Amino acid sequence: MRDTTSGVIQARQPVLAESRDDIGRSWRRAAALANDLIQNSGRLKGAVDQVLADTVGIELTLNPQPDLTGLGYDEAETTAFVRLIKQRWKRFAWNPAECDFRGKFTLPQLVDIGLRWHIAYGEVTGVLDYMPAAERRRYGITTGSKLCLVPPPRLVQDTSEFEGLHQGVYHDENGRAVGYLLQDRDPGSFRKRRYPARDADGRAAFMHIFDPVDATDVRGISVLTSAIRKHIQHEMLDDATLQTAILQTIFAAVLTSEQPSADAFEALEALKDADGGSKYVGEFVDYLSGSLERAADSRLTVGSDPQVSHLAPGETFDIKTAGTPGNQYLPFSAALGRDMARAIGITYGGLTMDHTSATYSSVRMENSSIWPVVMRRRERIAAPINQQVYENWFDEEIGEGRIPFKGGYRAFAANRERVTWAQWQGPAKPSADDLKSAKAASERISNGTSAIQIEAADLGIDPDELFEMRRREHQRYVDAGMRSPFDRNHSASDQADGGSGTSSGSGTDDQPGAAA
Repeated sequence: MRDTTSGVIQARQPVLAESRDDIGRSWRRAAALANDLIQNSGRLKGAVDQVLADTVGIELTLNPQPDLTGLGYDEAETTAFVRLIKQRWKRFAWNPAECDFRGKFTLPQLVDIGLRWHIAYGEVTGVLDYMPAAERRRYGITTGSKLCLVPPPRLVQDTSEFEGLHQGVYHDENGRAVGYLLQDRDPGSFRKRRYPARDADGRAAFMHIFDPVDATDVRGISVLTSAIRKHIQHEMLDDATLQTAILQTIFAAVLTSEQPSADAFEALEALKDADGGSKYVGEFVDYLSGSLERAADSRLTVGSDPQVSHLAPGETFDIKTAGTPGNQYLPFSAALGRDMARAIGITYGGLTMDHTSATYSSVRMENSSIWPVVMRRRERIAAPINQQVYENWFDEEIGEGRIPFKGGYRAFAANRERVTWAQWQGPAKPSADDLKSAKAASERISNGTSAIQIEAADLGIDPDELFEMRRREHQRYVDAGMRSPFDRNHSASDQADGGSGTSSGSGTDDQPGAAA
């Protein structure tokens, strides 16, 4: 902590405080600035869209992983059970009337909204509601489980240590969240209302998802908080550069002349009284007259029709051109862009769309370094939104008999956690060279260090759906009496046909079969 002579350390006087207290003081200011910057910056708007595309793509695909051990299911029954879950979930998630309490958006759209809130506010909030049968009949829908997203600013900042309330979140004696205080908007007024964290049966009733910094945090804060100053500096740099360039682009025409000014003529009048002064003045006047006569024949016009002919002796004409931006602009702008990209969690190229100096190796390293950040955001923010909705929906499906379960709802309720376990798959990891990536996947599968399920998940493909699709396609070719592209053991039939295609059966088809 020894300071330098410039006093750099002394110039900063931070205050040591708990993370949640810092968040409480800065939350609204940071959220307001982040929203303003995103709404008024094409670069940040594009960065947010890039976050959505990297994290969820079109949607996060459900891959149920129920643990049915000891519940009377064999392998075939488990497969059929999982297939039924996927079918019914797809129809629910892509029907706004079924999944959204307001009936406006599909679940993938609600996840997009949640990710945008995560960037701007640092958290996702919503009510996991249930619509009774009478109200469902009114809308002509089947399911009662609904997600009603509530903007995070509605979660108040009130704090009362005696009530266990901190920044709008109620806690019990063990520090667990038991309720949330929201400012509801009624017609013509606002009122505060408490929402429970869970219902009487232990199901989630309120969604509050954020990425904590400290163990005692109760609220999140905008992802852009650390990049707000840098972005404003970048905007100031761009504005100053543009204004300077505009002023300099309106070029300045400068005419430099050796002709005497008014002061010079006054000096000549004074010379007349000196000895020989009149002769000197006369000779100078004759020279000046000749120069003026020569200059009269020249013409200089700067306007819509610029013209420059001959200049008078001793005159020069110069045009001042733009000198902005200077050599330091691009490096400084790139440094600010990298700082912002790192804070947001995307690549520099994804933020700026500048791939000027990109190479194959640099793109691979960039993607490799940012991919764990994308996966972490998917698992910590996007997937929990889907999972909480899925668990309540699944509970209702079993409870109302739409999905049959051995032992009925009582058996399901006793094993709810392990039956509703699921994984959520997103888009594939970006690749700088698809051919090299496919060959690497084939090599990993062939040498036993990977499996089709792992490689399919990296590509954002459901391995079960891939298997079913390949099985149907294979059977279709077999039933038609054709050679299946998935049959890697057709060498004997090829030899019976005259030996054609033997090499493709033993070599070429092995690669696609392994890579898939």
